[in-house]
Amino acid sequence: MKNNNYDFGLVGLGVMGRNFILNVADNGFKAFGYDLDTEKVDALKKEGGDLEKVDATTDLNTFVQSLARPRKIMLLVPAGKIVDSVIESLLPHLDTDDLIIDGGNSFFTDTDRRETYLQEKGIHFFGAGVSGGAKGARLGPSIMPGGNREAYKEVQPIFEAVSAKYKGEPCVAYLGPKSAGNYVKMVHNGIEYGLMQLTSEIYDILKKAGNLDNDELHQTFASWNKGRLQSFLVEITSEIFEEEDDKGDGRLVDKILDKAKQKGTGKWTSQNAMDLGIPIPSIDIAVSMREISALKDERVQADELYDRPTPEAIDKSELVKIAEEALYFSFIVTYAQGLHQLGDASKEYGYELDIAVIAKIWRAGCIIRAGLLADITEAFQKDKNVPNLLLSPSFVEKVKSTVGSARLLVAYAAKNGIPLPGLSNSLTYFDAYTSSRLPLNLIQAQRDYFGSHTYERLDQEGVFHTEWEK
Repeated sequence: MKNNNYDFGLVGLGVMGRNFILNVADNGFKAFGYDLDTEKVDALKKEGGDLEKVDATTDLNTFVQSLARPRKIMLLVPAGKIVDSVIESLLPHLDTDDLIIDGGNSFFTDTDRRETYLQEKGIHFFGAGVSGGAKGARLGPSIMPGGNREAYKEVQPIFEAVSAKYKGEPCVAYLGPKSAGNYVKMVHNGIEYGLMQLTSEIYDILKKAGNLDNDELHQTFASWNKGRLQSFLVEITSEIFEEEDDKGDGRLVDKILDKAKQKGTGKWTSQNAMDLGIPIPSIDIAVSMREISALKDERVQADELYDRPTPEAIDKSELVKIAEEALYFSFIVTYAQGLHQLGDASKEYGYELDIAVIAKIWRAGCIIRAGLLADITEAFQKDKNVPNLLLSPSFVEKVKSTVGSARLLVAYAAKNGIPLPGLSNSLTYFDAYTSSRLPLNLIQAQRDYFGSHTYERLDQEGVFHTEWEK
């Protein structure tokens, strides 16, 4: 039996869990892991080497009793019933003021339910989103914790040590009460869906209209990553085009089936935005495109039934230029939508979110990290109450100078049968959001006509109804 002086406990020693707990040990904290799988426990022990800093067991009682009080136990297990099952197994072994941290992608209402349940038992519960993948978990992720502010102080030194650093600043911060952390991580993933969809569309049009080969695609995205589009997703995209197929000739990207899977966080973001009445069409269509991609057999059949235009000739260098500008424009619009959702959700659920702080901790470590986030952080630091990034004075010129290219690309793609749903939705959102007059007056008239739903007027206060049928 080890002395009960381990600083941090972690349940779930899969790739993410093993990397995270090794990160904790690397930063000077004694960490103890638990998993029912002997092979995973042995893998951690082998990789950890120095058993004074990290150890693991398959025995739950040994695990809990090895931790210093108040115990700080993080769960990195699949979202859903497994989280509840682990909590129930831990409870008989815990003491008042111990802390359980859910580091998975749990739905935010589940986090609220668990916090209420454990609060009644004197146990603190945190939802803490962790972004950065396996590599980020090992070398420094972005961490998004939410829950009891005082309880967070117990784990704050560990989280600040293991998180990614942006110019020396840790990419972690207490975000707010209840499920604030899981909610922010959910929207982070929704934005991630949007950015990935947009990147894939730009790749598609560069290849189909510009006939760029994989080397040219690599060079293009690598070049963009040195400029204002600098981001993790653009960086890895450039590297993907270089990867040789280890099972055949050519590049691997050309052999991968065009069916994208999903784990649900993008869908949750869209569903909740609809509940809140917040428009996020760039994210919505990214979710829908993954669903359309799954219809591979039907798409092949439909492709044979309908003609598609042969793309008109376009200057390759000009295409690359407008594609960069259109991608930058649509990245801004996608971040704007996600951050708008966070702002409204904060009011609805009492999260007290600071958008500048959120953008700040996304600058490194996470999947959507990008140079653009430094500008976003600054914009919300100047005016924390701005409801939408598109209303920030520091972004007006950025958008004005690139929206024209988005229009050109969308028009070219529509004429030539190349689907750009993410970019099209971003442009439509922008045009609608920046229109002082929309045709929804007709919809209100229609609703009143067939359902007596009433309407408001431009020239008079009050609610009106008309007997339309004479």
